Amino acid sequence: MRNEDICRIAQALKEIPDHSLELKEYPGPNRESGRLARTLSVSADGKGRVSVYQVYPGIQLSLLCFLSEQAAFRHPASPAVLEVGHCRAGRVGWNMKNGTSVYLGSGDLSCHSAVCCADSVMTYPMKYYEGISVSMDLETLADCLPGVLSDTVIDIRKLREAYCKPQKSIFISSCPETEGIFLPLYDLPEALRLPYFQLKIQELLLFLGRYVPDQKTVTKYHSEQTELIRQIHDQLTKDLSCRFTIEELSRQYLINTSSLKEVFKAVYGLPIASYMKEYRIREAMRLLRETDESISSIAARVGYETQGKFTKSFRDVAQVLPSEYRKQRRQASR
Repeated sequence: MRNEDICRIAQALKEIPDHSLELKEYPGPNRESGRLARTLSVSADGKGRVSVYQVYPGIQLSLLCFLSEQAAFRHPASPAVLEVGHCRAGRVGWNMKNGTSVYLGSGDLSCHSAVCCADSVMTYPMKYYEGISVSMDLETLADCLPGVLSDTVIDIRKLREAYCKPQKSIFISSCPETEGIFLPLYDLPEALRLPYFQLKIQELLLFLGRYVPDQKTVTKYHSEQTELIRQIHDQLTKDLSCRFTIEELSRQYLINTSSLKEVFKAVYGLPIASYMKEYRIREAMRLLRETDESISSIAARVGYETQGKFTKSFRDVAQVLPSEYRKQRRQASR
């Protein structure tokens, strides 16, 4: 729940009305346009933008930006199309059509064939998301590799064998090399986007061509489990003055404690206690900005019995005392 990420995404989407999605497609350097054979819908309480660039023949790069809880993506289930996803901010989960769910966090990479994610629902547990999706038609690339890659020994057949396995996603944890490929692509001026995309797509192909996927794949959970965890999350965050133990939640929702802790961390990126501590303090920060309530009253509203415990937790998360935070925000708004 990084406040700077939320602020950046909100600023990027400020011109888009609530409950709407802006979808733009940009042609390639020779004005060729790829077939964007997908329809998207955004949940009723959200909004988003998808900008699709035709980088090379057979290769599209999409910039995704959402303030929403989910978006439905539909596209052809082509076994020859490799989908590579990068998460910059928030968390993203796919509810696959086979009844399972997988989740990625900031910096993580997923690679799978279009068969895996056709007619899938992407969920955003943090209610915000920023990422990149690259679609590569490997049959087209087999005939013509882009740019300087035409003189390399990249074997497209091996790429397909490694990354387009039926109903299997390859998970690559955040690392300097993949971050070096994707992070420079997010905040570029419009005039520089296409040339940078072309350079970095070639770098991505070189990386995938020499990377050896290990046997670790994305952990999949039954969609019923992740839906149960979202219900638990809603209960935990509905009234922050109330606290629940893991044992109480386990009995109430008929889920064993180890599964509860494991799936909650997979969906929301943090253990329950750490997540709720940060959630309570973020809500306290909002109340300090927007109300004149006393610090002791705010502490009670977000579930702290004493102002001393609240102040310590606030400083752990915000790196500043509550009184100083309120003073800083009011001075900044003048």
